[in-house]
Formats: sequence, structure tokens, C-alpha cells
Amino acid sequence: MCGRYAASRQPEDLAGVFEIEKWEPEETLEPDYNVAPTKEVHVVLDRPLKDVPDPRPVRQLRKLRWGLVPSWSKTPEGAARMINARAETVHEKPSFRRAFATRRCIIPADGYYEWVTGQQERDLEVEGRKKRPRKQPYFVLPADGSVFAMAGLYEFWRDRTLPDDHPQAWWATCSVVTTDAETSPLAEAPAEGPRTLHDIHPRMPLMLTRDRWDAWLDPSRTDVEDVRSLLAPPPPGLMRAYPVSTAVSNVRNNGPELLKELEGPEEGTLF
Repeated sequence: MCGRYAASRQPEDLAGVFEIEKWEPEETLEPDYNVAPTKEVHVVLDRPLKDVPDPRPVRQLRKLRWGLVPSWSKTPEGAARMINARAETVHEKPSFRRAFATRRCIIPADGYYEWVTGQQERDLEVEGRKKRPRKQPYFVLPADGSVFAMAGLYEFWRDRTLPDDHPQAWWATCSVVTTDAETSPLAEAPAEGPRTLHDIHPRMPLMLTRDRWDAWLDPSRTDVEDVRSLLAPPPPGLMRAYPVSTAVSNVRNNGPELLKELEGPEEGTLF
């Protein structure tokens, strides 16, 4: 899954990486080292511009809310539960299938956080312990330091309780597509602890390699089976992971210190 990630790159940097044609300065977000569900995030998408005669899709950097609200939803209350869409079923789930066909995006990140769910913890839970042991968080990122391009979907939802000209009449929301975590060795693994992403957690965000960006963003590609072919996992050995402070577990904590690599798991945590 993807429940928290870091995004520190600014629009100027992302514009060069993703060949952005349009972005609005007022939509610039501050660097966020602890992005949590329902926060506003930057996404890359191809979409025609409003009120212009040229109908071609334009690559844009937009500010959306993380937590997808389907266009047919009566309320936005379920957004916090719609932060992830499983690659295996995204084409058939009512909440995601329309967006999967024509409203795909890329969610840029430095990397994502995941809390290890090792066998020891599962054994403790089976034993019925009331107090859950502290989990050790890891930061997962491309080994070469490049932008982590997470496959995403986006939707527009109309709040019918507000007039058309109200600034919050329309919600623009998004979700991260996830897939099975890699079982191949990490490009760089911690000295002690997990050797693969699957050792940390069975799911991971689907990373799109650069050669798939244009195809994934192209709204004219609407054939479901064609788009599903883009959901194949990236080549193995592109990722690294390292332990970080448990401070990231508190959403109120935010700053570059959360990305500091620890020599090993914190005392009292699992794995």
C-alpha cells in the first residue's frame, strides 16, 4: 500500500523532469516530508485546457487532494479510504474504472514510507496482545535519486450543496495505484533488516519508468486491456530502502530530518 510519502521537489524542478507545459504559481505547494491522506499534492496529467480553441491534451502540474472521490459519490466522506487502487482490480472496481480508462496521472514523490510488518509482529497479534509493538518505518526510493513517479488516477466531484461559482464547488482528487511488492533483492539494503521490498510490506506503489509516462498519461488510450498492459511492474533492482525515525509515524511531524537514514532500527521496534 501507500499511506505516507515525501514530496520535496518544487514545480520548477518537476516541470523540467516531466516536460510540463502549464502550471499555476498559486498552486505551488511547500515541500512536504510527511504527505498523509487528504492532503493536497502535486500531480502530473495530460488534459485539454479550458476556454481555448485547441482541443489537444496539455501536460499540466495540478494541485489535487489525495483520496479519490468518485464522480457519482453523494458525499466526499469516503475519500480517506480511497488513497490506493489495486492494480489487479482497478479496471473493474466501480470507484476507479472510469478514471482508469481516461483520467490517469503521475504523482511525483521523493519516495514513500512503509512500516515493516514482520513475522514477529504477526505472532504477537495472534497471541492476543492488547498493546501493539512499535513498527520500524523505512523510506523507499529510487536508488539513483530520481523522482519516484507513482501511477495515479484522478477524478472530479461536484458538491451539489454549493452554487456553481463557489470556489469549493468542485473537488479534484487522486489515488495511488499499488501492486505486489518486489521480491527481488534491493539495489541497496540496510545492514540489518529487510532485503527486499516484500520483506517490508506485501504491497508497494506502482512505479512508472520514464518510457511509460507518455502512454500512461495519454487520455486517448481508453482500451482497458491496452492500459492494463502498462501496469506491469518495473524492472527489479531499481529501489533502495533504509530505516528512518519513528517520528514519521506522527503526521504532525514534518521536515527533512524525517528522511535521515538510521544505522539500524530504533531500539524497541520490530525488525
